[in-house]
Amino acid sequence: MSETSIALALEAAEARLRSILQTVPDAMIIIDERGRIESLSTTAERLFGYEADEACGRNVSLLMPSPYREQHDAYIGRYLETGERRIIGIGRIVVGRRKDGTTFPMHLTVGELRTGDRHHFTGFIRDLTDQQLTEDRLKELQSEVTHMSRFTALGEMASTLAHEINQPLTAISNYLKGSRRLLERMEGEHVEMLRDAVSKAADQALRAGQIIRRLREFVARGESERRIESLPKLIEDASTLALVGAREHGIAVTFRLDPAADLVLADRIQIQQVLVNLMRNAIEVMSEGGSVRRLDIATAAGPEDQVEVTVADTGAGLAPEVARQLFQPFVTTKRKGMGLGLSICRTIVEAHGGKIWVDSPPGGGTIFHFTLRAAADDRETDDA
Repeated sequence: MSETSIALALEAAEARLRSILQTVPDAMIIIDERGRIESLSTTAERLFGYEADEACGRNVSLLMPSPYREQHDAYIGRYLETGERRIIGIGRIVVGRRKDGTTFPMHLTVGELRTGDRHHFTGFIRDLTDQQLTEDRLKELQSEVTHMSRFTALGEMASTLAHEINQPLTAISNYLKGSRRLLERMEGEHVEMLRDAVSKAADQALRAGQIIRRLREFVARGESERRIESLPKLIEDASTLALVGAREHGIAVTFRLDPAADLVLADRIQIQQVLVNLMRNAIEVMSEGGSVRRLDIATAAGPEDQVEVTVADTGAGLAPEVARQLFQPFVTTKRKGMGLGLSICRTIVEAHGGKIWVDSPPGGGTIFHFTLRAAADDRETDDA
């Protein structure tokens, strides 16, 4: 091959490389066996903030924060000496460093190219900043929902216990009043002492009843921050949390969202809690069996400024006697359930001025419905 042919071939190869570096979607960096940068793609220039002329010829550790930058050359040296691959051909998540000193998470895949006795390494880099932000937001959202779930469960349990305890307290007070009237007809050296003890016991029973009433009033008032929220966004966020594992169980999920059912007046965390509870219940029911596993989540604009949300599954359905009392505290169809989830949902929905109910069609499956107040962008929410 003539020198002219070789020169033309090299020129063509360089042109192809430049084209690749300009168009490859992921950041791409080529280094030599001493760790020096030979080429940067256009995406890599934007990602790290360096022009190719600034970075080429410098050690690739330039793009790494400490302590990785101090250790990088040793990694290459060990590989060249031992041939042991610890990252080549294996993707991993590492930390990159931009020109301005800021760092970011990235997924790095390294490939190797040999030309004669020389080694070149190609790194393909994908910025994970948006993914990490999304994961952090999901964790934060999950934490908020879990916190609110525990708070509401505590309130629901307190309300139920208050109702149950108040009845025997009333009976105790009545018995003590009757005992005091009987003692008023009796005489003896200890009668006065007994009258005093019975009166004090009755006073304490009344005091306990007042404490219980205040507790129930506190729970009934609730604490929420109702604002104008996007219902599709609430469903999207709740689905991200609730539908984990749905695909693994062969459950197909469909969304039918009415554009007219957009804005609602709601406490974001509480309504997400209702949605997560209903979706998770449906997934658990369908995971136990059934050839058709489908979860359908729908919204529809209703009359009188109401919006209706439905969560329908293709599970075994509910017996009529179970459906009638399903929203009562401590009623559950689960072997290990406490029976508070749907009771909490009812409390939240009713506190929002809506209602919640369940249908079990003859062909099987269960459909949960609940309503919320529709809202408009210019609607005042101070009275919420």
